Amino acid sequence: MKNRFLACPLAAATALALAGCGLLPGAGGETRTVDIWLMRDSVSEDFLKRFTEAYEDEHDDVELNVTIQEWTGIGKKVTEAITGGGGPDVIEVGNTQVAQYADTDRLFDLTLESVRDLGSEDWLPGLAEPGSIGGSQYGIPWYAANRIVIYNKDLFAQAGVDATPATRAEWLSATEKLNRQGSQGIYLAGQDWYTLAGFIWDEGGELAVDKGGEWTGALDSPAALRGMDFYKDLQSLGSGPKNADEQNPPQAEVFARGDVAQIVATPSAVAAVLKANPGLKDKLGYFPIPGKKAGTPCAVFTGGSDLIIPENAPDRAAALEVVKALAGEKWQTELARAMGYVPNKKGLASVVSGQEATAAMAAGAANGRATPNSPQWASVEGDNPIKPFMTAVLEGEDAKKAARTASEAITDTLAE
Repeated sequence: MKNRFLACPLAAATALALAGCGLLPGAGGETRTVDIWLMRDSVSEDFLKRFTEAYEDEHDDVELNVTIQEWTGIGKKVTEAITGGGGPDVIEVGNTQVAQYADTDRLFDLTLESVRDLGSEDWLPGLAEPGSIGGSQYGIPWYAANRIVIYNKDLFAQAGVDATPATRAEWLSATEKLNRQGSQGIYLAGQDWYTLAGFIWDEGGELAVDKGGEWTGALDSPAALRGMDFYKDLQSLGSGPKNADEQNPPQAEVFARGDVAQIVATPSAVAAVLKANPGLKDKLGYFPIPGKKAGTPCAVFTGGSDLIIPENAPDRAAALEVVKALAGEKWQTELARAMGYVPNKKGLASVVSGQEATAAMAAGAANGRATPNSPQWASVEGDNPIKPFMTAVLEGEDAKKAARTASEAITDTLAE
C-alpha cells in the first residue's frame, strides 16, 4: 500500500473512502487520483477496502477516492456533475438511468473498449441494452439483481408439490394445489408491474416501442394482453390486493406469517422475511420464474447498475482502467459472492452456484430485460399508468380498453 497523508482522521482505507475524504499523495513521483461515485449499499466496506488496496498495489501511480452517494436526489446531482466544469471520473448509475444521462451528450463513448477489452458479447442483456444509446455503449454493466420465486418448503411438501415447476403451466398447476384452505398459493399484489413486464416480454410483447424515434405505449398489443391474462390467472390463486403494489403492505411481511406458499421478489426480501419470522430460516427455497418452455426461465426485469465515465472526467484514461477492473472477471466474482449479486456476464453465472437464491437469480438474468430505453421513462414510472391498468383488469373491466388508455398515457409521457 502506498504511503499517504490522510485528509481526514480515519484509520481504515475503506472507512475513509466511504466518508468521501480526499487523499494527499505521499512523497515520490506524481500520483493520479481517480474520483469515483458509488451508491449507498452497492458494496460492503470490506469489498471496497479489498478492491482499493489491491488496485492501488497494482497501480503504484494511482489513488482511488471513493465517495458514497445517496439514491435520493441522485439524478439531479449526476446531471450537474457531468454537465459542469469537471466532475468525478467514474460514476455508478442505475442501469435504466443511463439514457437520461446520455441524452445530455456528456458521456464518454465506451463502444470500442466494450468490444475490445470488456467482452460485451457475453453481457447480461438487461444491463447492456439500457447502456447502449443510438448504437453507442455509454454504460458498462456492473452488477444485476432480478426477481425469483421464494417459496415455503413446508407448504410445498404439505400440498404434495415435490418438484419446483419448470414451465408456466406447471407453475399454475402447482399454485392451484398450494392455494387451499388455510394457505395462499401465492401472494401477488395487483400492481406488481415489474413482474407483469416479464410475462409481457415472455409473450413477445413490449411496454412501449420505438417507432422511428417516437416512443409509443404498447400494452394493448395481443402479446401484452396475453401477459396480463397470465398475471390475472396467477394473481387469483392467493389473496393479494388488486389495487395495491407489493409494498402496500410489504409482501415480505405477509409471506413471513407462514401461510403463503410463494412470493415473487428479489433475494433481498429474505432478510425482511427472516427478521419478521426467524423460524423460516431453513424453510425457504428458490427457483427462477418459470417460462413458457422448460429450460428457459421467464423474461425478467433486470435491475442493477452500470458504470459511466463523463466527458469532463479529469482523467479519463485512468478512469477507464478502473472500470475495466470493476467490470472484469476477478472483481465481478468477488462482488457477486460478497453481495449476492448476479455478475455482469452470463458466463460468470457459475461463480454463485453455491448460493441457492443468487443462482436462481442468475438463471433468470440470462433472459433479463430492462424498461424502455427512453430518457423519459422515469416520468412514466413517476405517475405510473400501468398500475391502474392492472387493477382495472383484475377487477373485471375490459382489458383491451384499459390497456389502450394506459398505452395512450405512456405515449403522451414519452413524447414530453
